[in-house]
Amino acid sequence: MLTEQSQQTITTTTLPVMEAFYTLQGEGTFAGRAAYFIRLGGCDVGCHWCDVKESWDVNAHPHQTIDQIVAGALAFPGRLAVITGGEPLMHDLTALTGALQAAGFQTNIETSGVCQAVTGSWDWICFSPKKFKQPNPAIFTRADELKVIIYNASDFAFAESFVPNLRPNCRLLLQPEWGRSDEMLPRIVDYVKANPQWQISLQTHKFMAIP
Repeated sequence: MLTEQSQQTITTTTLPVMEAFYTLQGEGTFAGRAAYFIRLGGCDVGCHWCDVKESWDVNAHPHQTIDQIVAGALAFPGRLAVITGGEPLMHDLTALTGALQAAGFQTNIETSGVCQAVTGSWDWICFSPKKFKQPNPAIFTRADELKVIIYNASDFAFAESFVPNLRPNCRLLLQPEWGRSDEMLPRIVDYVKANPQWQISLQTHKFMAIP
């Protein structure tokens, strides 16, 4: 398991890939777009409601070269690549994003922002902070989108706490935790109506029953 790896990037010519697949982006700003997802292994943030806990152990997943990862993406017609995890910024993503962009891909990432460095060349950064580990302030001015998972009522104040530090054009999204949607979604609806700078993000891929 991981110890201090979220405090430093891991420079390597290969990356631990838990899974990679072509589907639709289900949530956030690019919901509904065809996308190739690259889920990297490794995370020590520890969200108890995480739906991919199997990604946490960085040593549990096979390494692939950058060329292998890009070749997998090129097998499909979409040219949106989403790097996720786990916590993908535990790894140095400079080579991967450079190769993907050279192959014609838009590069998007979802990160909790806890790592010291934001490596890679990004077209879109989704910053999704978690209460379980504080983000590095370096992510604030890089984020294109703030997406906060709403598990209980206190998460609204948690979400608002980041807004003063973000760029003025950063999109602000509130997303119900899937297992608590019945209770939290009506509260999010009311909150967005009262605070229209926010908008709702839903995990539409789960409603559609697609990966």
